[in-house]
Amino acid sequence: MPTSFHASGVAVELDQIHHRYAGAVAVESVSLHIGAGELVALLGPSGCGKTTLLRIVAGLMRQSGGTVRIGGEAVDALPTNERGAGIVFQSYALFPHMTVEANVAYGLRARGVSSPEARATAAEMLAMVQMSAFSKRYPRELSGGQQQRVALARTLAVRPRVLLLDEPFAALDKNLRLDMQIEIRRIQRELGITTILVTHDQEEAMSMADRIAVMHAGRVEQFDTPEAIYDRPASLFVATFIGTANLLPGRLARHDGAGFSVDFDGGGRLALAEASPCSRAGAVVLATRPEHLALAPASADAVPATVEMVLPLGPSLVYELRLASGGTAKVTQPRTAELPRFSAGDAVGLRLRQGSPASVFAG
Repeated sequence: MPTSFHASGVAVELDQIHHRYAGAVAVESVSLHIGAGELVALLGPSGCGKTTLLRIVAGLMRQSGGTVRIGGEAVDALPTNERGAGIVFQSYALFPHMTVEANVAYGLRARGVSSPEARATAAEMLAMVQMSAFSKRYPRELSGGQQQRVALARTLAVRPRVLLLDEPFAALDKNLRLDMQIEIRRIQRELGITTILVTHDQEEAMSMADRIAVMHAGRVEQFDTPEAIYDRPASLFVATFIGTANLLPGRLARHDGAGFSVDFDGGGRLALAEASPCSRAGAVVLATRPEHLALAPASADAVPATVEMVLPLGPSLVYELRLASGGTAKVTQPRTAELPRFSAGDAVGLRLRQGSPASVFAG
């Protein structure tokens, strides 16, 4: 690891960012506060506005309205090279005719840094990303993961205040992608550099980010920790985009002093200690994760269902159920002797595991 380079994290604030592109709204009323040294993921499907937002922060695109602040300073009028934001693109964008060392030193030389100092810094950055042995090679002689390390070293060489990562793992295979996720997270934590990651991969965001901004149709649907987004989604979109969710239509009832319950058309009910984000009695959709549901023999106080399929998945069993109401549900439970095991065709009762979260949305 280098001894001289230390990035002091700065806060990044997006205040009511709005942008129109070819008459359509690409980003609408986005406000985020990203803390110093925090890694935040912008997560969402293609076309949701996440890359547009990243390019606005970088200064590669000028927003239609709103303000970007880096370290408390409004940077809207500043060009890209004066904002202190370094960006690593999906394509890496290395110069094919330059060696690895020259690629890393390029930004420094362009800023007037002397050749000896630029070479020394390049060597430092290559040591950081474990690429010192490849300094004299050309990009065509490197694997995708190695090229990505060089692109990261080149970006960090100019001492950015904010690191921007635009789908940096998209071109890598699964095993290499995991290795690079771990490596970039390690470097980010050791440097303490504020980082914004754009991705459409929910697992990537959930494993790397301190907080996630889930985007949909140009808006931020939820901005919270990975655990909160998974356990307490703020909208049906978030519930279905992140992980697997059972969506069970029913009717919410409030019981004074005894919480809530959701009653289902095919019979049965699920008791809830709280109903969030919707607590209004009436038609609702209950969203719950497969591992938050439990199966037991059919009984009058459980939601009736029939097992359609059982899939062993390592240490777990995944049950595909047909509810009496006609809908379907998935339940995941550990494959242990303590829990009853059911087969296709069995009548079962569905319950919410004690203490497990469930979200209620207006139907």
